[in-house]
Amino acid sequence: MTTTNASRVATVLPAWLTPARVERLAGLVAAGAGAQRVTTTSPYTGAQLADLPLSTPDDVEEAFVRARVAQAAWAVVPVADRSRIMLRFHDLVLQRQEQALDLMQAESGKTRRDAFLEVSDTAITARYYARSARRLLSPKRRKGAIPVLTHTTVLRHPKGVVTVISPWNYPLSMAAGDAIPALMAGNAVVQKPDTQTALTALWAMDLMREAGLPTDVWQMVVGRGSSIGGALMAGADYMMFTGSTASGRQIARDAGERLVGASLELGGKNAMVVLADADVEKAAAGAVAACFPSAGQLCVSIERLYLADEIHDAFVAAFVERTQAMRLGAAYDFSADMGSLTTLAQLETVTSHVDDAVSKGATVLAGGSARPDLGPLFYEPTILAGVTPAMTLFDHETFGPVVSIYRYRSVDEAVAMANATPYGLNASVWGRDGAAARKVARRLHAGTVNVNEAFAAAWGSIDAPMGGMGDSGLGRRHGADGLLKYTEAQTVAHQRLHGFAPPRGVEHEQWARILTRALETWRALGLR
Repeated sequence: MTTTNASRVATVLPAWLTPARVERLAGLVAAGAGAQRVTTTSPYTGAQLADLPLSTPDDVEEAFVRARVAQAAWAVVPVADRSRIMLRFHDLVLQRQEQALDLMQAESGKTRRDAFLEVSDTAITARYYARSARRLLSPKRRKGAIPVLTHTTVLRHPKGVVTVISPWNYPLSMAAGDAIPALMAGNAVVQKPDTQTALTALWAMDLMREAGLPTDVWQMVVGRGSSIGGALMAGADYMMFTGSTASGRQIARDAGERLVGASLELGGKNAMVVLADADVEKAAAGAVAACFPSAGQLCVSIERLYLADEIHDAFVAAFVERTQAMRLGAAYDFSADMGSLTTLAQLETVTSHVDDAVSKGATVLAGGSARPDLGPLFYEPTILAGVTPAMTLFDHETFGPVVSIYRYRSVDEAVAMANATPYGLNASVWGRDGAAARKVARRLHAGTVNVNEAFAAAWGSIDAPMGGMGDSGLGRRHGADGLLKYTEAQTVAHQRLHGFAPPRGVEHEQWARILTRALETWRALGLR
């Protein structure tokens, strides 16, 4: 049985988060008068948190109408002016971070430590695109068909109105982080945050408007995908979705039918490979940070650990000890190491995965139980050994604080096991020899691979693309890809003096010989 320590337990919401403030944020939802309402609860206590209006398909359609009018004006705002708004948003996020931290904890049940990572990530994303957008969006000269005579330029135009569907697990990073580059590219955004964490997304939108963004350029709707998903797709010029692989497949089909682009970050079953030369204590500490952030409710967190024979026993001992020492809690401060699961559905999934594995012979090395004494949705950080393909969690994403450990004899075996999944979102490799670890990293089938880190190194490298392979999705966020995907490339080629037809008095056959000699000469000169 785990000896996991308990931190302080929150019984009331932060003082500033009054019903009046909650209702003000709820009032920002694009919904008609007399809309039906939905109640959300706090994961820490199960108490009512917000009463949100539900948007109808008609409300969504009207939001798109307003967005198209606003986008036409926003698209002609100079990039430098958009950047100034984004930098003001950056500053406001940092200045008001206590509100953001409280909201994220109240809605998702995560620790303040995990919530702060979202604050910093949002600020970094805003600053990066504010500083990079002019360079990325500026017209680019390209080599023309005929040297000197063909002047070719590539322009970038906004897609129009982007639909963003963001998840509950990282309610600030995923809501603001995907809207920021779309807005900087000159688009309007109609967004559906998950209902459970809608207040955090609404807070971010409200702050962006305070920073100077015109009201209708970024709008929020609330409702189930089964109710308003069709309207969100129907109005989209581009779709940005983060969520389950099953939903992502349907969105990809619908986007393909409409011939609009889509970027999809979907599920994962991420692996961490610990090499024989790894520093065991550092790797064990890294595994705790890799497996249990936001109670494992993180797309890039680790659910599978592959350990070299040589360090297996020492690593397991160190990892179990560190896991059992973790402090669980619901305090609105930085005291807890791990918080609550967010929804009853996630608690049920975690419980069923662990119970199924144990019933089929898996061994619990740490955790393995719910903790209702701390709150209705708490579950202990759990380590399992002896997991086999007969068990559900062997190859299905748990999305909770559960990791299974496996032993390997050779690096080739470790790579094969790590890659034996249809997913390919994130991976981690640990070893003292950095060059050798990077060679292993290049062999892993994942969009991001971190060496001697869990996920933050790649995620935080905002200038580099982030996204999944295989069943983990399509497209990339971050870097140039994260902004340019929200644009249409247009090539303008100006032909000067003479075109491609033979000059007057020159026969086509003679002209073909002249062009052939020109092509041979350009090849000899090394021209592209």
